[in-house]
Amino acid sequence: MNLPRVSLEQWRVLQAVVDLGGFAQAAKQLHRSQSSVSYTIGKLQEQLGMPLLEIQGRKAVLTHTGQALLRQSRHLVQDAIEIEQFAQSLNQGWEPEIRLVVDVAFPTDLLMRALRQFEPLNRSTRVQLNEVVLSGAEDALKEGQADIAIATHVPADFLGEVLIEIEFLAVSRVNHPLQLLERELLASDLKHELQVVIRDSGIRGQRDVGWLGAEHRWSVSSIETATKAVREGLGYAWLPRHRIQPLLDEGVIRPLALREGRSYTAKLYLVYGQPGNPGPGTRQLAEILYATVKDAESIAPDQE
Repeated sequence: MNLPRVSLEQWRVLQAVVDLGGFAQAAKQLHRSQSSVSYTIGKLQEQLGMPLLEIQGRKAVLTHTGQALLRQSRHLVQDAIEIEQFAQSLNQGWEPEIRLVVDVAFPTDLLMRALRQFEPLNRSTRVQLNEVVLSGAEDALKEGQADIAIATHVPADFLGEVLIEIEFLAVSRVNHPLQLLERELLASDLKHELQVVIRDSGIRGQRDVGWLGAEHRWSVSSIETATKAVREGLGYAWLPRHRIQPLLDEGVIRPLALREGRSYTAKLYLVYGQPGNPGPGTRQLAEILYATVKDAESIAPDQE
């Protein structure tokens, strides 16, 4: 295996000379003598077999070759810094990876907002995001495949707290036959129309949620697909208000005029995969998720 002849320190000195505008400035910044800096640059050029700097007046200027190599060296030095930071994080107990399992009913904008806040806190920790439906989160917890789960139920032997409540509305396209009845709807009215249902992604204990009395029913794998089906007039469905609010505002879809059951509320829980021993990164991400939801709930009334 060939080993590099040039050290990271040599590249760092070159960057300092260029960024600070000269050998004297670099020497002061690096707490080294000017002769030491000059020797390091000379040795670097000797080892590479090509000039990287040329003196123009009192300033050291990169050659064309030097410019290309400097760009590459910046990536190299930054990678080395991140490796050291990663080692420090591991030494402090930070996890190299956090497995986040989220029910698709959780608002995507809140999820992304939380992840944006978490990302700069420890860039050495990777987040593996898995979106599931209904019992899919419980399966991940039971199989040890989640460090944090946002789930519709808390399985036995786990502890969870309510993170958010999601309102589901019974809706259809404005020109759907159910809307054209122009009267209060009964369960018997629904039975003869196509209902769009979101399929449980779990395997161990799949669950059905809500009213499923329609004789004609289609199952889809995501809220997005169910929303598109309703938008195109294929059927009716109970969908999360936060996902369909733009379509409601535009008048594309409309709530069904049901006498009862026109909406229901589902709780989503935050559950640790290792209840007694979550890592510091896992705890930090959970705290950010709680804070993000709380902030959104405090702002929402002012926006209505």
